[in-house]
Amino acid sequence: MKRKFIFSLMAVSCSFFVQAQTADEIIAKYFENTGGLDKWKALQGMKTTAKVNQQGMEIPLEIIQLKDGRQATKVTFQGKDIMTGVYDGKTLWSTNFMTMKAEKSDAEATENFKLDIGEFPDPFLTYKERGLKIELLGKEKVEGTETFKIKLTKKPIKVDGKETENVVFYYFDAENFVPLMFESEVKSGENKGIIAQSKMSDYQEVNGLMIPFSLAQGAKGGPSQPPLTITKVELNPTIDAKLLAYPEGK
Repeated sequence: MKRKFIFSLMAVSCSFFVQAQTADEIIAKYFENTGGLDKWKALQGMKTTAKVNQQGMEIPLEIIQLKDGRQATKVTFQGKDIMTGVYDGKTLWSTNFMTMKAEKSDAEATENFKLDIGEFPDPFLTYKERGLKIELLGKEKVEGTETFKIKLTKKPIKVDGKETENVVFYYFDAENFVPLMFESEVKSGENKGIIAQSKMSDYQEVNGLMIPFSLAQGAKGGPSQPPLTITKVELNPTIDAKLLAYPEGK
């Protein structure tokens, strides 16, 4: 009888310990371990230089992200600069790879994009102010590493004119509290229904902030694409607005 009571008490204690670790505490630890909340909030922009290997060909990229929502990715391929996912504060646009001309995204894609303005430099930084919700779902192993699985419920997006659930699952290293992976369901296009995964690794310090220098994307259960290898990160860069502006009339 005494032995049963002790085991029961241990089970209750373990259960209490798991429940005591809240999603907010995990996020707080994450920011504390990667440079501090104040430094993250002070960040106004980031310019990332990277490369990816495609079929033996090294392709350079330059990624710009600014706090006001403006962003751009420049891919240099066969001597040509291709702009993709560019937002100049008003228009979302990309370079058409076939015609090499700038094309505006449709209204629905633009409105969905605008829902994420305010996420820089991290979606968890101001999630409460933006009315988003987080929930700790427990622990789960990612490639042998124990992680905390957190569900981030964002504002619904539009898919073919209909409001659609917008949820992202993040996996935080249970020891270091840094995100190792996030995944979400593709809602439209030829890959609709697939769970897309993004994995982060090789965290390095940049002016006091810990930033992943390796990013790999792929579909859950399938092979990942070649990882994006970051070679340089510049914080609070000076960006010429003309670089992001949609080239009207061209």
